[in-house]
Amino acid sequence: MRSLVVRGLAATSVALALAALPALAEDAPKPATVTPANAAAPPSAADLLFDQPHMKNTAAGSTLTYDYLRRSGISKGPFGAPLEDTIQLKVTPGKTTEGRDISVVMFSGLNRMPAGPFEDMAGNPVVSLFLENHLRAVAKVLEANPRYLKLAIRKGLREKATVTPTKVDIGGREVDGWRVVTKPFAGDAMAQRMRGMDDMTYTFVTAPSVPGEIVSIEASSKSPDGGELLEEKLSYDQKAG
Repeated sequence: MRSLVVRGLAATSVALALAALPALAEDAPKPATVTPANAAAPPSAADLLFDQPHMKNTAAGSTLTYDYLRRSGISKGPFGAPLEDTIQLKVTPGKTTEGRDISVVMFSGLNRMPAGPFEDMAGNPVVSLFLENHLRAVAKVLEANPRYLKLAIRKGLREKATVTPTKVDIGGREVDGWRVVTKPFAGDAMAQRMRGMDDMTYTFVTAPSVPGEIVSIEASSKSPDGGELLEEKLSYDQKAG
């Protein structure tokens, strides 16, 4: 129990804790290729989020823009004031066919955070950027060990995730996609330390037809009476590119 609590968390600790997130793909069974979104057998959550060459359909010279929102109804505002901003990925040619060099503009003005750059990256780094930022905030509020939280998310994506076909509206037309949902802290031995946020639900939507393939990411937790403990969302802005 005591090992969960860590005071004075450093940002570097969070970065190191998140660095192993993509490794969960090694622990999960993977199909040889991603199956179409209307196929009978869905791919694994790890494969969709960490193994796929998301950037292969993103033209060099383009910019991917994601709208970001974070808000919380917890008294005294431990997550800070509501934040609405953007994350931009500026894409240039990589060394390989599927790889891209990516520079990142993560938030603006006083909210700006250092991130990237990434060289010859085939996957979309916005997944890890979102989770790293999210984990940093949650660990600080809970005074929790970020590694413990990271491992719970990793296990949740490997063992508790549901992957279902979905439809995504892009430019007025529907395209096939996948929805990944997991509640990694449900039933966790340390649930009582999470101040009601053990119901945190993570939802990811991907679509091969969308540049960068990541359509949206959401982390949401509500109190038993429906109050909003945390709502954190990231959505691809198809109008911005």
